[in-house]
Amino acid sequence: MTTTRSARPKTSAMIASIAEDGQRTTSAPFGHALAAVAEQDARVVGLSADLAKYTDMHVFAAAHPDRFFQMGMAEALMLGAAAGMAETGLVPFASTYSVFATRRAYDFLCLDIAEPNLNVNVVGALPGLTTGYGPSHQATEDLAILRGMPNLTIVDPCDAVDIEQAVPQLAAHPGPTYLRLLRGKVPRVLDEYDYRFQLGRAAELRTGRDVSLISTGLMTMRALAAAEVLAADGLDVGVTHVPTIKPLDHTAISRAASGGRLVVTLENHTIVGGLADAVVSSLVFESGGGTLPPLRRIGLPDEFLKAGALPTLHDRYGLSTRAVAEAIRGWMH
Repeated sequence: MTTTRSARPKTSAMIASIAEDGQRTTSAPFGHALAAVAEQDARVVGLSADLAKYTDMHVFAAAHPDRFFQMGMAEALMLGAAAGMAETGLVPFASTYSVFATRRAYDFLCLDIAEPNLNVNVVGALPGLTTGYGPSHQATEDLAILRGMPNLTIVDPCDAVDIEQAVPQLAAHPGPTYLRLLRGKVPRVLDEYDYRFQLGRAAELRTGRDVSLISTGLMTMRALAAAEVLAADGLDVGVTHVPTIKPLDHTAISRAASGGRLVVTLENHTIVGGLADAVVSSLVFESGGGTLPPLRRIGLPDEFLKAGALPTLHDRYGLSTRAVAEAIRGWMH
């Protein structure tokens, strides 16, 4: 179901929807997409580490109760079980919070799943700054942790459209994947840009002669909104969305960084080890050298973040549309 978010959220501000006032949203797009894929593919199974309701896996569980496995608060056990299921030919989607999948169960993801290159899809909720519950739940460094893992494909979707289109491609992908999940009432943005998710490919959503924004995850919707705001200032701002962090679309990155424009990376992740580092590395090593464009980055600081109301934290740490637009104005003047 698609709805328009009201101005007064009904949930705690610490776990409020990332949707801004007036944005269209879809409820639990991951859960519904996975249930739909399972209708067509009997191999698909779902697992949860006692967080089905908070990773939208409960939708799949209701639709396919005989193919859902509640593993309790034992993330390592869950990933080990998912690996065993994949070895028998099943296609597991294992869901928990990103902090638990990456910090707590890394070794099992690495050696049980990635090393044998199994089709296990790890679904991590609350990536980056999508909760106000503080460092214990804010997975601000999950990309940095996982980018060095061989065989692992990493997807950071922008919105409900991205999630709905990504899930069947992740199920069909032969190796392991990690999905940074947006859950609950997720905004719908990309359907206004003639966009189609393609695993391993970035997409130019908006052209611009003055500034080129290279963004991933929820920061793509903020980049698009900031581009509209900045157009009123006479700035022509392009936006390239990078939904697949690994493998990176080097051709699209090179194209987005061309023309002598200011290039700005935007990510819902620490500035260490995420999209910004991947983009710069791509421009330096994949292009064979040459002169780099002027570069700036928008991301979370290299520190443990505060707890608090999510909209307040997004303003404080520079992820809100207003903060993005102000930062770009400052760099252009």
